[in-house]
Parts: sequence; structure tokens; C-alpha cells
Amino acid sequence: MEQICGAKIGNMVNRAKPYILTVGLQFGMAGTYLFTMASLNHGMSRLVFIVYRNAIAALALAPFALIFERKVRPKMTWTVFIQILVLGFLEPVVDQGFTFLGMEYTSASFASAVMNAVPSVTFMLAVILRLELVNMKEIRSQAKVMGTLVTFAGALLMTLYKGPQFDLFHHPKTTPHQGGVHSHQNQSHSHWVTGTLFICLGCLAWSSFYILQSITVKRYPAELSLSSLICLMGALQSAVVALIADHNPRAWAIGFDYTLYGPLYTGVMSSGIAYYIQGLVMQSRGPVFVTSFNPLCMIIVTALGSLLLGEHLYLGSIIGGIIIAVGLYAVVWGKGKDYGGDASPSATTTKETETLQLPISSPINK
Repeated sequence: MEQICGAKIGNMVNRAKPYILTVGLQFGMAGTYLFTMASLNHGMSRLVFIVYRNAIAALALAPFALIFERKVRPKMTWTVFIQILVLGFLEPVVDQGFTFLGMEYTSASFASAVMNAVPSVTFMLAVILRLELVNMKEIRSQAKVMGTLVTFAGALLMTLYKGPQFDLFHHPKTTPHQGGVHSHQNQSHSHWVTGTLFICLGCLAWSSFYILQSITVKRYPAELSLSSLICLMGALQSAVVALIADHNPRAWAIGFDYTLYGPLYTGVMSSGIAYYIQGLVMQSRGPVFVTSFNPLCMIIVTALGSLLLGEHLYLGSIIGGIIIAVGLYAVVWGKGKDYGGDASPSATTTKETETLQLPISSPINK
């Protein structure tokens, strides 16, 4: 009897394990948004932040790459090296640079909502580059196309419509004088639109990164080594940009505050821990399962951002975020059908040779 109960409990734990790990991963990834925003709010240069974050990420991944991929790591070629340089420019430099700039104009919760559009943008680029086949007679293709259009509609709504303000936990102590309300609102709306455009540029760069990564990983099938090299190249290129754009030596100073905690957490969490958990869950449930939990990160960031950072919520962001999440699930459902409804590793591997893999959460990004 005790053995039977023990076996049942063991089965329940095994069934619940992917859910627990994935939910925990979303809390961890939500922390990357919050730590990044907190570091920027405390005056840290976003360019310097990118350098430190990717340098730490490279150091976090390098030991595992050296140990686990020692026998399978292929020789480096000039073609692969150039692609790694481009990947390091697209993701750490362009994506993170514009996304963090957009966060300064908007909020962490807003950025996390817009970034749910990455799978749809990646799908669109894959179709344009003929890496993804679309047959409008099939329901799965219709779902991916409609989901992409819905996602873009949500992003457009968030850009053009801000709406009334909501405060879940934070209540402003002062209000602007009546005479300056209209000018303040116009300036705020201008910054909101500008910040959204910057985040969308980051979203486009991240999607382009996935497209090129799917090509590079076939020529250099050592994912840990590839990710470590991308982080390293991204850190070096970001350092050049930071040195050109910011001539203040004090911008590089770090202490026992958010100038250290932010890059350290985001570098380790978004690289080592997230990479390991994603791989662990994808072995049993496939990439679609992990992706379907991404909107949870948006909800966590929204709640904690309001509680810890005093961020405001706006009606346009709430509605637009919901629309983007609906579009994401439509794309995820369509991609799930590409895997034949089988989340086993063998089915996933077979299908990945036929179509572009749906982006999950970059181990070196958000």
C-alpha cells in the first residue's frame, strides 16, 4: 500500500514538474525586466549595463560549454565567425539597446507585453525569407497568419492609444498643476510613442536574431558554445558603442548596488539558469509548451513593477497586452500543429528540420 501511494506521489510530482519549472522560469525572467529597469532608474548607463550583462552571461556559459561540448564542438570557420559577429550585433547591441531605451520612455511591464510579439514577427520574417511554408488551406497556417495580424493590431493599439491611468499599488503623492496638464500630457504621449517604436525596433532585431541563429546553429551545432560566443562578441561590440557614446569614465563604475545586482542577475538568470530550465522542459514537453507560458511573465512584471517600481498602468497597455497574448496563443497553436501534436523530443527534432523553430526565450536575452 505504501509503495502504491509512493508511486502515485512520484507520478504526480513528475507530471507537475514541467509546470513548476516553467512557472518558476517566468518569475525569473520577470526579474530580468525589473532588475534592468531598477538599474536604469538608479542612473546606470544602459550601454554600460549591456556590456556588463553580456560579459557576465559569456562567463556564466563558458564553463558549461567547455565541459559538455568539448567533443562535439565543430571547427570555427570564417562564415560562422561572421554570423556570430552579426548575431552579437543584432541581439545584445541593437535589440537590448533599443529595448532598454524604450523601457526608459515607457515601463518594464509595457516592454514585456510588446515582446510577446516576437514569435509573430519571427514568423512573418520566416515567411518572407521562405524559411516557413504557409498553406492557407490548412487551419494551422490560418491560425499563424491570423495570430500575427492580431499581434500587430495589439502592438498598434498600445502605440496609438494610452488611455486612463491605473495604479495597482502605487499612488502618486502629487499631481501636476492644472495649467500644465495639457503640455505634460502631450509630452508624455510623445515619449510613449517614441518608446514604443524603440521597443518594436528591438523586437524586430530579436526576431532577426532568431532567423540567423536558426541558420548558424546548423553550421555550428554546439548551442552552449555558440551562445557564449554571441554574448562575448555582443559585449565587445557594446563596449565599443558605449565608449563612443559615453565619454564619462564614472559611467563604468560599479558598487554593491543595482549597478552590480542588475547585470549580475540578468546575465546569470537569462543565460545559465534559463538556458538549463528551458532545455530540461523542452526535452519532455517541446518548445511550444514553454512558449505558451510567456504571457505569465507579462502579468508578473506588471504586478511587481507597480508594487516595487511604482509603475503606472494604462488602459491601452492592458487591452493591447491582452490582444497580443491572444495573437501569441494563435501562433503557438499553429506551430504546435507543425509538431504533429507530439511534444516528444523525437517529434520535435524531426519537425525542426522542416520549419523554423518557434522562438522561446533567448538564453542571452530578456
